[in-house]
Amino acid sequence: MLTPKKTFYLRLSTIATLLLLVSALHYLTTTQMVNAHDVYRRLYYVPIVLGGVWFALRGGIVTAVLASLLYMPHVLFHWQHNPTIAVEQYLEIVLYNVIGCLTGFLAERERRQKLRYQKAAETLENSYLKLREQADQIIEIEDQLRRADRLSALGELSAGMAHEIRNPLGSIKGTAEILRDGVAADDPKLEFAEILIREVDRLNQVLEDFLRFAKPRPVETGHFSLGEVVNDVLDLTRQQALRSQIEVQVELDEERELPGRGEQIKQALLNLVLNAIQAMPSGGILKVSSTNFEHKIHIQVSDNGPGIAAENRERIFNPFVTTRDSGTGLGLAITQRIVQGHGGHIVLSSTLGQGASFTISLPLSLKKTEPVTS
Repeated sequence: MLTPKKTFYLRLSTIATLLLLVSALHYLTTTQMVNAHDVYRRLYYVPIVLGGVWFALRGGIVTAVLASLLYMPHVLFHWQHNPTIAVEQYLEIVLYNVIGCLTGFLAERERRQKLRYQKAAETLENSYLKLREQADQIIEIEDQLRRADRLSALGELSAGMAHEIRNPLGSIKGTAEILRDGVAADDPKLEFAEILIREVDRLNQVLEDFLRFAKPRPVETGHFSLGEVVNDVLDLTRQQALRSQIEVQVELDEERELPGRGEQIKQALLNLVLNAIQAMPSGGILKVSSTNFEHKIHIQVSDNGPGIAAENRERIFNPFVTTRDSGTGLGLAITQRIVQGHGGHIVLSSTLGQGASFTISLPLSLKKTEPVTS
């Protein structure tokens, strides 16, 4: 495929060749062959028209002038003795320039009109892309509003239910502990009492996670240290990481204060770190890092565990979705709500068999107060 530069030189050489070829025919043909010269002088229109079409007004004028200069000596030296023919050929030279200017002008106008159409098309395309992007944003916002409305109603209902459920759970746990204390260590019933206590604790945890997810709270104006939050999370999970023989790596960018509630961000990071540890029961590498760019801080929690299957990635942040046999499936949903409440977003990247990486992007300034989970 010819480049624009090669095309330019090819067209230029074509016009020059045609001009020289027609001029050579004139000068090498005797004046007795009048009909042949009539044909030859009209052949000059071919390069003139090509010059106008290919190079617009400037090309048409330059080609016409060159054709005139090449043909003029032939008229002066070979046809001056015949005034009738000479005048006719002088008029032909004038016509060369008229045709060159007219062809170049029309080509120039068409080219400018084409550029205007192209710019208009680009403007329309850009407008369409912006409108589509805004429509997608509106749809996403509407979805978030509908979800927030549902969760708000669910939060009001669950707050009342929590009291009714926790009281009998507390009674069941207390009774089970009394039974456990009254059973001998070698009695098989002791195991059933322990199971009962563990299941009550698990139900309490499920209820607490559910309430944390369903009942929103606003982000309070304040600042927190990301380094301190990360250190607190790693302190809380250090024993679990050691038991699973997991190497923890931390690479934080420059220390800075971030807007928002540190306890909420700690909860979000704790969920991600616990998920990473649970994904590597036989050991691995857990990495927590952060970078600053585009007026945001990006916090990444990654592991080299088994990864997350493609069919689970799109719904991994939905409530009650889990890839483990145990768990409520609310941890990542809570994390996403916390991050969105701080004006940020969270994304997952994972390759099956190579691990998973969650990236939280938070703005360096909060513009308004939004509801998030605590």
